[in-house]
Amino acid sequence: MVAAVSVVVAVGTVTGMMSALDDGRGSDAARPEVTSSPRLEPLPAVPSASPSTKASATPTPSPSPSKKREEESATPSPTKTEPKRQTAAASTRLYRHPESQVLDWVRANPGDPRHAVIESRIADHPAAVWFADYTPATITARVRAVTSGGAAQGRAPVIVPYAIPDRDCGGYSNGGAPGLGAYDAWIDAFAAGLGSGDVIVILEPDSIAQSDCLSAGARADRFASLARAGRVLKAANPKARVYFDAGHSGWNPAAKQAALLKQAGAGSAASSDGIFSNVSNFHRTADEIAYDRQVLDALDGPASLGAVIDTSRNGNGAPADGRWCDPAGRKIGRTPTLNTGEARVDGYLWVKLPGESDGCKGTPGTFSPSYAYDLASS
Repeated sequence: MVAAVSVVVAVGTVTGMMSALDDGRGSDAARPEVTSSPRLEPLPAVPSASPSTKASATPTPSPSPSKKREEESATPSPTKTEPKRQTAAASTRLYRHPESQVLDWVRANPGDPRHAVIESRIADHPAAVWFADYTPATITARVRAVTSGGAAQGRAPVIVPYAIPDRDCGGYSNGGAPGLGAYDAWIDAFAAGLGSGDVIVILEPDSIAQSDCLSAGARADRFASLARAGRVLKAANPKARVYFDAGHSGWNPAAKQAALLKQAGAGSAASSDGIFSNVSNFHRTADEIAYDRQVLDALDGPASLGAVIDTSRNGNGAPADGRWCDPAGRKIGRTPTLNTGEARVDGYLWVKLPGESDGCKGTPGTFSPSYAYDLASS
């Protein structure tokens, strides 16, 4: 990211996002649709949050804000030597949902010379399922379709509720529920689909790190809803692990981010299992580990709190020029796992599916085989 700005923001393009959605063939089906944006304008330096499994696109998606002033970000702290904290899901493997844009491409293009690389290095790995649409009538069944699939295999799905009102502060990924009351009811219905197996919930990317655009009152109301969401999700399924938005190491200083997280209930074991960082971004894993530990220390919550990191595209780190929209020279990062060997780091996840475009190598939110191949072969 450039020194001045490090956010994933939306300035004029609405990206197509993959989320689990009803396409008329049954509410249990995960099917995608892509909404295109009428134009693409230059954006601030940062990547977009694009859903990774098949479902139906919401009219809003893609760039999830992940920016802020890099010069404000705290210097990462050194790796701690404390003993590795075992998480409830540490022995569980991650679930790969059978519906996604990359899997569609692999199935449809067996003879493509890029097929083997994309299949083995991207399609064969588990990635998150996004629910970026506000469709209260079908959300329970669509969540259940994913969580029941994971439970049948004894694996943990990663799911992303992304419908907070004023999402992305009116940027590229704007949208969400019409109000916090409607959002609370949507979360209740979302939680009803969690089942009883292991599941990891990435709760509302950018909802905390990018809350400065809200008035003090609106921010407090949002944080109260997020705290409630965490409680509801964990009460619905005691095995659900809920992580709150910590932005990334190039955004808010750790102390500031921790203060915001605390207001949103992320320091309470009743709502939270910890934090997530680097969603749709490119910052190196080592930087995220150090930053997340700083945030957790400042959060001063229970020792059980940990962090998960999006490693889907951070193999080469963030571009020096701050470019975030499908920047060249990036590569996939560490393979998704819940066994990191790092204290207080619960998992490396692919929250954004590698190969889904930010909007420069294809329509936002759609799968670009050329981009996927570049990431996988770099």
